[in-house]
Amino acid sequence: MDYIKNAVKLRRELHQIPELGWGEFCTTAKILETIEPLGWKTFVGVEQIGLDAVMGRPEDFVEKSKKRALEEGVDPMLIERMHGYTGTIAELDTGRPGPVTALRFDIDCVGVEETDLKDHLPNKENFRSRHAGVMHSCGHDGHTAVGLTMAQWIVDHKDQLCGRIKLIFQPAEEGVRGGAAQAASGLLDDVNYLLGAHLAMMCPTGEVCVYPEGVLCTTKLDVRFKGRPAHPTMSPHLGRNALACACTCVSELLGMARHGKGLGCINVGMMQAGEGRNVIPVHAQVQLEVRGETAEINDFMVDQANRIVKGTALAYDVDYEVEKVGEAGELNNDPELASLVTEVAGSLPSCERVVQHKKLGCSEDFTMLATRVKAAGGKSEFFVVGADRTAAHHQREFDFDEKGLETAFGIFKGCVLKLNGI
Repeated sequence: MDYIKNAVKLRRELHQIPELGWGEFCTTAKILETIEPLGWKTFVGVEQIGLDAVMGRPEDFVEKSKKRALEEGVDPMLIERMHGYTGTIAELDTGRPGPVTALRFDIDCVGVEETDLKDHLPNKENFRSRHAGVMHSCGHDGHTAVGLTMAQWIVDHKDQLCGRIKLIFQPAEEGVRGGAAQAASGLLDDVNYLLGAHLAMMCPTGEVCVYPEGVLCTTKLDVRFKGRPAHPTMSPHLGRNALACACTCVSELLGMARHGKGLGCINVGMMQAGEGRNVIPVHAQVQLEVRGETAEINDFMVDQANRIVKGTALAYDVDYEVEKVGEAGELNNDPELASLVTEVAGSLPSCERVVQHKKLGCSEDFTMLATRVKAAGGKSEFFVVGADRTAAHHQREFDFDEKGLETAFGIFKGCVLKLNGI
């Protein structure tokens, strides 16, 4: 088999069916239909999710996503097996003693409409998004394609391998919502080595970064205020203004003190409030995120945000609730695995240079999986595979150089051979 052509083919198929986090029913079905005939043992639905750790998963959105998947011809039996939870963890046992190695691939997309520009490759080659308002503008279609290609390669070369290999197809990376839930399943507690990667980012085609920097801890919070309605002139004293509370809260949040030990930031991305111009507003919602260079800084920002919310709610005499809807931690690559990726990448014809450090400025919930693996004594490594971009990540003109698929596949394959080779 030509594995690189296979990865490109799969990437283009997946690009056409982008799905937002926790709604990846078509994508999960595609994964299962690809790997289960190869003999992989799969954990599906609640088997691969720790329910107490699920964040940012609206039930109405999940139901709409299931309905669309069924309308698009996904096997109802597969939908039933998922029990409303997307993603899967697959395992192959070689039957020979050896380490447990896990490879992680995220599967969700971004909520932007794909461009209509004629020179945009998915338009030129007729594999643009078929789903309105969403597209793979972060490279996760490429990640999933590499994971599925690795599934085929591992089966084809099983006689050369020992130990067990796990493939993690993670839902809801955008918004850093799915990593903690899969980690909480316990299915990674026996993993010795965990590897993950991202295509493109700030790296050009031919470059691999072994120690990405500026991968920030983050916490995503939804805040809901509930006041009391009243007529604004006849009985204003009876009302409790949730909108005014939210406005004050946002101002205070954006002005919160920063930490002296490093970068900490906050962004309020959305505020919705009110019912009508002649009613004192009863409901208000604020969506925000904090980020920190370290877990200590991020926790400091979260604590401040919670105090500000509580304080403004008290001042305006309104009820409130705070919901954590996403979380990612620190990225601390293991030197042994970093050296292995350096060695393997440097041996690939498609890799022109390996850089040890490069600043990215993002967050990744691979860190939640890595934290779980390291807590059980395992090691982890997250690297970046360069692939020239046509636009920045999460923009509607985004596309990546598919040559990056060859490098990503080559690194994963080489590391598996080194770690699990006989």
